[in-house]
Amino acid sequence: MLPEPAGCAKPAVGRGLGGWSLLIALALSFSASATPLPATGTVEVLFTPWDDAEGAIVRALGEAKKSIHVQAYLLTSRSIARALQDAQARGVAVEILADREMLEKSDKSLLPMLAGGGIPVWIETRYAAAHNKVLLVDVGQADAFVITGSYNFSWSAQARNAENLLILRGNPALVRRYLENWQRHRGEAEKMSGAQ
Repeated sequence: MLPEPAGCAKPAVGRGLGGWSLLIALALSFSASATPLPATGTVEVLFTPWDDAEGAIVRALGEAKKSIHVQAYLLTSRSIARALQDAQARGVAVEILADREMLEKSDKSLLPMLAGGGIPVWIETRYAAAHNKVLLVDVGQADAFVITGSYNFSWSAQARNAENLLILRGNPALVRRYLENWQRHRGEAEKMSGAQ
């Protein structure tokens, strides 16, 4: 029998190698589904506080013609919130997923204002942290793109933090993968109370 790794508790599923085999098989089955995607398109990379990531997001949201799907850990940036409202006013379908804990903790969250203005907002309650920071623009269109990175949609992310932001264009397979993940999270989320 192999010794237990230092600092690891015995798995709750079975004893000896059988339990470890099950855990290893589960881990491999999860990692096996992460199929590499082809590297296509362009990548714009920004680093705060030096680069204007917030301005890049606002400009990118201004390009939206059909849809914007948001996954936000925190949304307190007035400029980004205004860009989402402007997109909605142009007829763009805007939908937001957000982290419950950050909504409850932050008195500066702009999610209630956006929901009150008719933008559908769903709250993720299943996870300790719904830590995604993703914007999907014009999913299903030829010019769809993904914005992601460590950058929270906040003033601090631009002015006080060291963050990164990627704008990934010209990769439909990547957009589809992000949309599938967004939809899976949306299926588990709860409609924000007070939202229209």
